[in-house]
Amino acid sequence: MAPSALADLYPIPARHYSKATTIQASVLYGPRDLRLETRTITDPGPNELQIAIKATGVCGSDVSYYNKFRNGDLQAVMPLSLGHESAGIVVAIGEAVTGFQIGERVALEVGVPCDYCRSCQRGRYNLCPGMKFRSSAKSVPHFQGTLQERINHPAKWCHKIPNHVTLEAAALLEPLSVAIHATRRASIEQGDTAIVFGAGTVGLLVAAMAKMSGATTVVIADIDSGRVNYALQNGFATKGCIVTQRKHLNDTAEKLAAAKEVSGDIMEIASLHDDAFEGADVTFDCTGKEICMQAGLYSTRPGGKLIMVGMGTPIQTLPMSASHLKEVDIIGIFRYANTYPTGIKIISSGVLPNLNNMVTHRFKGLAAAKEAFELAGKTIDKEGKLVLKVLVEA
Repeated sequence: MAPSALADLYPIPARHYSKATTIQASVLYGPRDLRLETRTITDPGPNELQIAIKATGVCGSDVSYYNKFRNGDLQAVMPLSLGHESAGIVVAIGEAVTGFQIGERVALEVGVPCDYCRSCQRGRYNLCPGMKFRSSAKSVPHFQGTLQERINHPAKWCHKIPNHVTLEAAALLEPLSVAIHATRRASIEQGDTAIVFGAGTVGLLVAAMAKMSGATTVVIADIDSGRVNYALQNGFATKGCIVTQRKHLNDTAEKLAAAKEVSGDIMEIASLHDDAFEGADVTFDCTGKEICMQAGLYSTRPGGKLIMVGMGTPIQTLPMSASHLKEVDIIGIFRYANTYPTGIKIISSGVLPNLNNMVTHRFKGLAAAKEAFELAGKTIDKEGKLVLKVLVEA
């Protein structure tokens, strides 16, 4: 039989012809070396969706990569598109995907675990050793971030959002997931007192989630008065403490003394004039700074918990006797797991402060990404206005 006749009997599905489309992408080649370049993208794989990215929030880790081409211990070794706080619109659907339609809006959970390891099988897929996380240099080749016009992403990790939820708020589901995971690990009880170090995006959301989880006193502390005032004016926290920045601390004794001073100031605010106050039931460090971890241990009551949310100084000197003698549990947090469905319900219900208002600056188009990164590393803009969440929009 002739080849043409065979083709008529057994036609090759069109899906097998992988059509490449050109897209624009923002790509980091080294410290502050951000370029706009053309890439190609194929049709989505059988279990993937193709998403047109419409909103990407700039995270602190993105700013670290932008400035140093590294984030903590993770050194980038090849060009990397940044961005992982994202939402967009479905523009193509893989042949094995069900439950999605072209034009639907989705929030992207950008970590893709292996699904087979011990951590994945136990539902703690954030700890998967084979995790690929967009805009992170941990896996090689790097898993490219969302500052691209389109990406193909597993449908399993695309979450449909209700019509009344904006794409901006949907992009903030990623940092909200960190806050949900942190407060779950903290096991907050009704009437608890919580202290939150750091009033950036994650700190604000942790404070809001602590309130929602039952804490009746939530004190947020930061060196930036604008951020503390924003937290109080918008209902993220019930009390605020503006911390005086300590500089030129040389030896450990000086550092611990300064941490005790910070703790004393925060404890006075948190105590609400209760002479029997022994400290916070739960303390969250969302800064990763050594002095905040130290002050956090001093500020937590006997039997309380200190939650490590922020990733900063990798090696720290901590007053461990403050943990031993008070039986303070130190609990680590790494990203999140099983949080997006909960986050979508929370955002949809309106119980949190308006997340759209957290976006203080918006930049249109990938060509403006460099300007967005420059601003995201600051606390105020040229006009003296507060910089909180910077967003790159399509």
